[in-house]
Amino acid sequence: MATAREMVRAGDTVIDVRRPEEYARGHIAGAINVPIETLPSGVEDIEGQLLTACSMGGRASRAADLLVAAGRSAFTIAGGTKAWAAAGYPVQPRAAAAWLR
Repeated sequence: MATAREMVRAGDTVIDVRRPEEYARGHIAGAINVPIETLPSGVEDIEGQLLTACSMGGRASRAADLLVAAGRSAFTIAGGTKAWAAAGYPVQPRAAAAWLR
């Protein structure tokens, strides 16, 4: 988790691969919603490494594999948004932190 946090601080982009309604309930602060069904499109204009996230990590892992197969540098946030919130890292909306745990 600390590595993912450092990557975000360094400017890498978090892609939340859940459906829009899931994303709206709570997501990693600054994450961009690109549902897994649309990948690898939707990230063409994003430079640098990508970190994928979902609720617990399963979809994010599949998404990272899709992105790597498409020639992108992509990593999964282990444990997903729930682990991110449990570590005390920022989520949006702020009230979602309790729900995500």
